[in-house]
Amino acid sequence: MIVRLGLAGMAVVHLWWGLWAYAAPRHFFATFPGFGHHWTAAYPPFNEHLTADLGATFLTLAVLLAVPAVRYRRTTARLALTGSMSFNALHLGYHTFHHGTLAGLDLTASLFTLVAGLCVPVALFLLAPAERRTAETPA
Repeated sequence: MIVRLGLAGMAVVHLWWGLWAYAAPRHFFATFPGFGHHWTAAYPPFNEHLTADLGATFLTLAVLLAVPAVRYRRTTARLALTGSMSFNALHLGYHTFHHGTLAGLDLTASLFTLVAGLCVPVALFLLAPAERRTAETPA
């Protein structure tokens, strides 16, 4: 149940970010993550195409994470989590060495968020239980 809830939570976050970046790329770029912070805007210039493509990536991850959250299969869950880990590891790797104009608390908070974004799918991957076999479940 923890893995399914984690997958669902990750799917919701990616859906939220994806819809925002895809439907309103300029607003996403200027205001992400919100609450008075502007992490994406720290990497100018704005590019509508790339920001919308990021939204499409988030939406794709949302779908991939939602499928095993709704209909759990260990192999599907692990595949979706591997995709998430790949994206998050590359994303963290880039931002570890490229800070744009971020500094101080915003830089620390953004890197912490990226590390957490990698640790969550890793933990869920390790916790992903095998599905129970029944007489109806093929071997």
